[in-house]
Amino acid sequence: MNDCIFCKIAAKEIPSKAVYEDEEIYCFHDLEPQAPVHVLIIPKKHIASTDEIMPGDLGLMGRMMGKIGEIASGLGLENGYRVVINCGEDGMQTVKHLHMHLLGKRKLTWPPG
Repeated sequence: MNDCIFCKIAAKEIPSKAVYEDEEIYCFHDLEPQAPVHVLIIPKKHIASTDEIMPGDLGLMGRMMGKIGEIASGLGLENGYRVVINCGEDGMQTVKHLHMHLLGKRKLTWPPG
């Protein structure tokens, strides 16, 4: 998608502070962190939201979920963390590209919103 900021970040057209990358996934530090550690995990393929996941995307979604523990460990989140996926306006999704927020390094409160 030509005007998607996360597509541009994954394509290295916009600089970011990378945490992890492979052929399908890109993870980088959030510019407006909500915790001491706040990274975004995105598919390089443009998928607008969880509502747009197609059957052919399920392997990619599984790989993203499977990388969370490795990424969290690399960031020193041995005492726990939270993974959040926002979807749609009421869900506070501000960028229309599926992304997971990985938050940690402090005691997180509940309820979150």
